[in-house]
This record gives sequence, structure tokens and C-alpha cells, in this order.
Amino acid sequence: MLNRTQIMVLAFLAAAWVGAGAIVVLAPSVYDQAIGLRGPKTQLFEAAFLAALSLFLAVLAVGVVRRWRWIFWVMLVASLAGVLRPLASALELAGILPLQGPAWYVVLQGVIGVIQLAIGIAMIAGYRRGGPWAAF
Repeated sequence: MLNRTQIMVLAFLAAAWVGAGAIVVLAPSVYDQAIGLRGPKTQLFEAAFLAALSLFLAVLAVGVVRRWRWIFWVMLVASLAGVLRPLASALELAGILPLQGPAWYVVLQGVIGVIQLAIGIAMIAGYRRGGPWAAF
């Protein structure tokens, strides 16, 4: 049986997968620009990127469902590191750092960071209640 913490993390992983797929389909230039791809092989790279991301997210999802302790710690650290995204986005939009994509993408990254941080805080609350993968 999945608890709230697991459902929340799985929902975030699913949203990340859908979001990455949507960007590859609707605005492939975002990833092309970020990586510096040009030429006829960009679609091949985008497909490989989406396949590798899908595999990575699937491994994380299996770890969440099976309550692998090491996945808990990886997800916790990654979620808490989300505190850096809104800061970086604000610096990019202010012109202090170079933009890493269109303005909408930079704002999206900032919003994702806030969500990540909230997930990390909820995971800590659950951990304090009953250990790794306990409900928050």
C-alpha cells in the first residue's frame, strides 16, 4: 500500500516525465539550445534523451514503490536542492546570470524548485514520524 509521501513523489516523477516529453515535442529548441545541438541529428538525440530520462525515472519509481532506503535519501537530497532553482531563476531573470533558455522555461524551473523543496520538507516530516518513506 502506498502512503502520501510515496504518492507525492511518484506524482512529481510522473509530472517530470510528462513535462520533459512535452518540451521535447512542443519546444525542442529549449533542449537543443541548452546542449548546443545543431544539425540533422537533433531528433535522434531528443529521442535518446527521452528514453534515458524514462529509464532513470522508472528506476526511481520502482525504488519509491518498493521503499528502497537509498532512493529515499537520493530523492530527499535532490528535493532539498530544489531551493537553488528559484534563486538561480531570479538571478537569470534579473540579468545577473545568463539565461539558460526562454523566460518561460526559466520561470518554470523556479516553480519546479519550489515544488521540490516542498516535497523535501514533507519527506523530512515523514522521516521524523516513522523513518524513510513514512507518511508526512
